[in-house]
Amino acid sequence: MQVMGVPVVGVVGGGQLARMMVPPAIALGIEIRVLAEKPDASARLAASAVGDYRDLETVRTFAKDVDVITFDHEHVPQDVLRALVTDGVAVHPGPDALQFAQDKLEMRRRLAEVGVPMPDWAGVRNAEELQAFIDEHGGAAIVKTPRGGYDGHGVRKVTAGTEVADWFADFDELLVEELVDFRRELAQLVARRPSGQMAAWPVVETVQVDGVCKEVMAPAPHATPRIHQVAHEIAESIASGLDVTGVLAVELFETTDDRILVNELAMRPHNSGHWTIDGSRTSQFEQHLRAVLDLPLGDPAPREAATVMINILGGPQGEAITDRFATAMAQFPEAKLHTYGKDARPGRKVGHVNVAGSELEQVAFVARAAAAVFDD
Repeated sequence: MQVMGVPVVGVVGGGQLARMMVPPAIALGIEIRVLAEKPDASARLAASAVGDYRDLETVRTFAKDVDVITFDHEHVPQDVLRALVTDGVAVHPGPDALQFAQDKLEMRRRLAEVGVPMPDWAGVRNAEELQAFIDEHGGAAIVKTPRGGYDGHGVRKVTAGTEVADWFADFDELLVEELVDFRRELAQLVARRPSGQMAAWPVVETVQVDGVCKEVMAPAPHATPRIHQVAHEIAESIASGLDVTGVLAVELFETTDDRILVNELAMRPHNSGHWTIDGSRTSQFEQHLRAVLDLPLGDPAPREAATVMINILGGPQGEAITDRFATAMAQFPEAKLHTYGKDARPGRKVGHVNVAGSELEQVAFVARAAAAVFDD
């Protein structure tokens, strides 16, 4: 039963992002309810319903007694989202914004209209069109499926138009992008309320391993004031131009010729922002809740000079990840350990480690060593 005067946030999706919204919801006096895909979902402690997020009646029933619907992922179908809006449900981010996180081709088209810098790109419908793009861009390119890709899935480097014949069989059109010569990958997170207020965290550097984020360094080392300014301006332009509400993550390339280019978008809390739980005055999860309820946003400033987040990928096989927590805690008391309540399997994100302090090199050393406790 809803308590009078207590706002209720409904989160569609029971993954680790929903799980990490629970502590700040409690602190803010917000009731949080989760529509989980299965009973043993990561956010099962807050799961008030289990069901298929693709089924309108399931989602409609879940949304009946909440003040706002938000998301752990971007996969809820557009017809479901738009039906909720027609029902009068507050949905943040809304379907008009989420469509650009759901379809990479539509994202590129809309960002071109907004005018933010991007890699050269095209939509291609067959091997011949793809080959023409490859030939015009130095003999290699990156091809992406418009829908369904994440953590390295749905992305291929190709040198011939025939290398994605299987994808052409499944999609009418694919996204092809120039192979960017980049120095490093960055990420810029910003939160935006429906009333328009925005707050941005410092730009961070991300390190990918096999297409999966492994490390985040906040703020990005050696980032000039210009880089921070450009990254902030890009993210704020996208948030305003696409009418995003909640947290927006913009993944960026810093190129070898000193450009900043937009790679991907996520309209929800993001892996590149997990450092904010322990390293920022307002975490991305608290800020997301504030934003979707149209409450004043918190201060995103860092608490320390440097924070490093290391993902625990895979974890110890055949044992619970928590079995090694005592070892990591004893050896590295300055480390903050976060587990997602998932069974370990190769490459799976099962937790992360945050360490904050005054010296980046020391912070990174401790964070990497603490995370290594969970390696096989």
